[in-house]
Amino acid sequence: MRINVVKRAKKYLTPALGWDTELVVRRARGAEVETKTGRKYLDFSCGTATTNIGHCHRKVVSAAKHQLNNLIHAGGVYYYDSIVKLCEELKAITPGAIDMFFFSNAGAEAVEGAMKLAKSVTHRPAVFCFRGAFHGRTLGCVSITSSNVKYRKNYEPLLPSVYRAPFAYCYRCPYGQKRETCSFECIQFIRDVFKHEIDPSQTAAVIFEPIQGEGGYIVPPVEFVKFLRDFTKEHGIMLIADEVQTGFGRTGEWFACDHFGIEPDIIVMAKGIASGFPLSGFGASSKIMKQWTPGAHGTTFGGNPVSCAAAVATIRAIREERMLEHCRELSAEVFGRLRKIQNNHPLIGDVRGLGFMIGVELIDSHGAPHPTATAKVMERCLENGLILINCGTSGNVIRLIPPINISREQLFRGLEIFEEAVQKVSQEEFELAHA
Repeated sequence: MRINVVKRAKKYLTPALGWDTELVVRRARGAEVETKTGRKYLDFSCGTATTNIGHCHRKVVSAAKHQLNNLIHAGGVYYYDSIVKLCEELKAITPGAIDMFFFSNAGAEAVEGAMKLAKSVTHRPAVFCFRGAFHGRTLGCVSITSSNVKYRKNYEPLLPSVYRAPFAYCYRCPYGQKRETCSFECIQFIRDVFKHEIDPSQTAAVIFEPIQGEGGYIVPPVEFVKFLRDFTKEHGIMLIADEVQTGFGRTGEWFACDHFGIEPDIIVMAKGIASGFPLSGFGASSKIMKQWTPGAHGTTFGGNPVSCAAAVATIRAIREERMLEHCRELSAEVFGRLRKIQNNHPLIGDVRGLGFMIGVELIDSHGAPHPTATAKVMERCLENGLILINCGTSGNVIRLIPPINISREQLFRGLEIFEEAVQKVSQEEFELAHA
């Protein structure tokens, strides 16, 4: 059955869309997925960091079913309750003065909308972004994406007036510094770009991921993020926080910005917002949003009534079931366990992240990225019932992104599978090096 489905899929689906596994799943609940053959797997991918509260959470399913029985589509022609309820819920959890929203279908759409808002309100042309960022695959988003050149290849010319600087990637500092003694050359580079290449008065927005996702689950120093906030505020530049992957409890807080104590002008949301229903959005203060004239942006399917109902249920479930607290509590144990594994296996170069957004970077004996070993570890984990995906500009960072409400037993069973795989591949690498 698996081969049949996969063969049929490859016959009709463009190869442009890559798939992480060839599993054919028929059912999923919580932290587990079940294949057509009846085998169950622990899912530490969450559909690429989307099913933050697990697959098919009962409150989300119930809310979606109720909405399905009443209204499926509105298309901007008439108002409906679920979209207003979602706005009210988002106002309560988004940072600072953000209190007005626009809804789209996917993260890239929301990023595009956020850039349009910033340009329209500031009347400025330029956008500043960061090397290693991933913001989506539409042409505007590709213009500010540089986690891998494959996303940009064959699509030039791209959006003009885009400027970028290296991100604060402390494990592989582009300036060869150590975090303990660095002078924040990454901040000075940003100042130099605005001194030599683009005047701040011509810059509409600085867009950044509070934790770089596709680029390698990179957590920047607090000082770096606070500088971005202070600099943009000083020059009237909109600070856009792309929280597509970091939002809705993924890091143990509602949004990653909460860890850094900053309030962006515009926040972009998707993935975990509706537990897998297609929905994205961006928010800003009403002071900013009301400068956007009617018709300046639009959508037919964005803010779908069923997706909005699922999003409301998702937010309420996170709050009512104290999932943020659960995530933070278990995350501390996970990092302790992973660092013990790291101490025993030089194959692991770095362990980083916040909450259940964890990146494990694999390296060779010279400290270089080791994508081959990464693929072997993930393959062995899959054989033993654990689904993982990778990221990083060299494909050598394994993401550990289980549901934020996963049980302790499931979580540590997954870590045992992961540790066994790392041990096995480490042994193979040792034998290879001494053959």
